[in-house]
Amino acid sequence: MKICTYNLNGIRAAMSKGLTHWIQETDFDVYCFQETKAQAEQIEVGAFEALGYKHYWYSATKKGYSGVGIICKAAPDNVVYGNGINSHDFEGRMIRIDYGDISIASIYYPSGSSGEERQGFKMIFLEEMYEYLEELKKTRPKLILCGDYNICHKEIDIHDPKGNKDSSGFLPEERAWMDKFFAAGYVDSFRAFNQNPHEYTWWSYRAGARGNNKGWRIDYIAVTENLKSKLNNAKIFQSAMHSDHCPSYIDIEI
Repeated sequence: MKICTYNLNGIRAAMSKGLTHWIQETDFDVYCFQETKAQAEQIEVGAFEALGYKHYWYSATKKGYSGVGIICKAAPDNVVYGNGINSHDFEGRMIRIDYGDISIASIYYPSGSSGEERQGFKMIFLEEMYEYLEELKKTRPKLILCGDYNICHKEIDIHDPKGNKDSSGFLPEERAWMDKFFAAGYVDSFRAFNQNPHEYTWWSYRAGARGNNKGWRIDYIAVTENLKSKLNNAKIFQSAMHSDHCPSYIDIEI
């Protein structure tokens, strides 16, 4: 099974830039989207249906904000909208599909870059999500967690670690949370195959950052340790230009 994660920074804008054509070309089994910025009725779902995909959406209450979705070739056994934490679900930040004993989630972790209030929300979100996932593992022990985590884990994951040491997304407390998360039994699928620097998934729109590859790797597909041996490959597609992010994928035996 080939599974992709992609923060679209607005699904309608991404579709206007050729997203559907890219999906037709890549032909993966599952695409997990974040930051759709649309209600379900605002999405041209017929374009996905024409390619043979089922589709599931979980939008924020606030229009044009946040939102996650999953499209998949095979109908899942179960779909879970949200995680039952009111402050998370209000913002449309998680959707999950189950195939047998495997669960695949699309998660949009909040950004704290707009100021102290949202940074505070982000840190609370991280702890609540960690506790939620630890509880989920008791009944769904095989997890594939796709998403925009809005954190660079290590210095190799950001173009200017010294200059960004005080920036949201690379703060010591955020990186410590990532340490704790991976130590709890998750694998950074990309780093299981690739230890090269300059592999990023997001670039600022400012100062030609993408053209100069001055980016951040903040999008991940984390899998539980019990799935590590099933991984065949993982890759970042920096040439995909439908968003200020780019997609990542894994090839995994299911």
